[in-house]
Amino acid sequence: MRVITFNANGIRSAERKGLSGWLARAPWDVLCIQEIKAQLQDIPGTISAETLGARQAAFVPAQKKGYSGVALYAAEPFTARLGLGDPLFDAEGRYVRADFGNLSVISVYFPSGTSGDVRQAVKYQFLNTFLAHLKNVLAEKKHVIVCGDVNIAHKEIDLKNWKSNQKNSGFLPEERAWLDTMLAETGLVDVFRSLDGRAEQYTWWSNRGQAWAKNVGWRLDYQFATPEIARCAKAASIYKNERFSDHAPLVIDYDFTLKAST
Repeated sequence: MRVITFNANGIRSAERKGLSGWLARAPWDVLCIQEIKAQLQDIPGTISAETLGARQAAFVPAQKKGYSGVALYAAEPFTARLGLGDPLFDAEGRYVRADFGNLSVISVYFPSGTSGDVRQAVKYQFLNTFLAHLKNVLAEKKHVIVCGDVNIAHKEIDLKNWKSNQKNSGFLPEERAWLDTMLAETGLVDVFRSLDGRAEQYTWWSNRGQAWAKNVGWRLDYQFATPEIARCAKAASIYKNERFSDHAPLVIDYDFTLKAST
């Protein structure tokens, strides 16, 4: 089972840069996309479920046009859960869940706090809401994979310039401590790091300066999994041969068979 998570920074923009062409060449079973920045009627036909060969897709756009939004495509039918059940975050299009046989996959887009104190406070509110929700999901299902742009670099190894970013949103001590707490209290595993401990493995690069060319990046995109399925992970990669967004797709292969929801 191949699971891809990707912040498109606009699904229409990513498609213009060749996203569906790559997806056609790289077989996958579950595709989680964040920041689609499109209403349902605006999603290009070239990246519809039917065109991509998916059996089903689910979309949660933000109410505000051109903002946020998440999607999930799969090679098998699933039961969709749209939204967290929180009016603020559901209006921003931040969460979709697919239930398969004994597996739930979540596509989630955490808020950014880089625009100032107000949005940082919203981010902290989301962290609390999401963790409580996640614990409820884990109580229901045997296997869970959480895919998404978390907008937090966890460790010093997860961004190039960690010393100068310790007071910046995305690498604040409180945010990093929340990730520690989330992993400790849920038992979830950071699957990429379980397979690849190397430095300079980033998934996001600023559009400013020469960040991409110089690999001055951050690891903001994750797949967290329950331990049993995390142990099934066999290979992980960050796709950088083409650039569809300011983020790169995170691809993880699991020795696991995806089954349709029943």
